[in-house]
Formats: sequence, C-alpha cells, structure tokens
Amino acid sequence: MAKPVGFAYAVKCHGTMLFLGGATGQDASGRIRAPGDLVAQFEDAIANICKVVAEAGGRPEDVVKLTYFVRDRDDYLAKRKEIGQAYRRHFGKHYPAQSLFGVTSLWEDDALIEIEAIACIGDPPGSPLPEETVVPGS
Repeated sequence: MAKPVGFAYAVKCHGTMLFLGGATGQDASGRIRAPGDLVAQFEDAIANICKVVAEAGGRPEDVVKLTYFVRDRDDYLAKRKEIGQAYRRHFGKHYPAQSLFGVTSLWEDDALIEIEAIACIGDPPGSPLPEETVVPGS
C-alpha cells in the first residue's frame, strides 16, 4: 500500500473504546452554525467530537478513527487545505485512520458534513501500526 499522508491505515487500541455517532457543525441549540460554509462546519464538527471525547476523559490524540460523510466531495477536495488547517488546530499532527464518503443528503438539511469517530481512551493511547505490518487485505 502507498504510504499514508494525513491519515493512518490502522490504529491499535489498548484502552476503553468510545464510539461517537455523527457529529455536525451544530451549536448548543442544535442548529447548524454556518450554513453553506463547509470549512466552518468541518471545524465545528471536529470541535464537537473533541468536546465529547474530553467529557469521556480523553483527548484528541485518543481518536483512532474518523469517518467523513460529505454532501459535495468536489467542494471538500477544493477546500482540503483550509480543512487541513482546521483539522490541525484540534488534532495537531495526530492522524487516525480516516475514510471519506460522498453522500446525497444528511439528517440536517443545512449540514454539509457529518463525522463519526471512534476513540480509544486509556494508557497507552492508540497508535498507528508500523507501516510494515499493514498489508493489503489485512
């Protein structure tokens, strides 16, 4: 497999697993904060994930898997530099396993992105498997 850039192919978990349902760019009232702004919604969704992980006793580095559902893949790709900057504000250089799916709609009409997460809270934290242990089909 090609060397991953900005993500890990697999992450090993040693702690307590926390599964987070889809997070969007909602504010505390449940409304999408920035309709029409993919980058702002991405950052809000990531911030919401980090809040939930913190409330469970974890930290951003405990996130081992992110799954992105976007309504417009091309818009996501066009804005990936800004999205990457927003990502690093919350996760720094921590790169969990990640997947991206283009979808036709999301639960909230104004949502442009929804992100699911899995965290592994405990000591030691989840860590990427060495590249040589990740083989096609495993």
